Amino acid sequence: MEVIVFLVPLALLLGLFGLLGFLWSLKNGQYDDLDGAAWRAISDDDGTPARPVELRSESRP
Repeated sequence: MEVIVFLVPLALLLGLFGLLGFLWSLKNGQYDDLDGAAWRAISDDDGTPARPVELRSESRP
């Protein structure tokens, strides 16, 4: 039971750090543009068009 004396304050301290980190991220605008981040993940930024897959034609004698 003596370990609870250490674990409860440690859990409260870690929860406080998590809350402070979340509030910091809100203040710095991390959640302002959620849709833009989703579209940037799938967009093609290099500007070169993708090559179509070339089909091989196998000729039989």
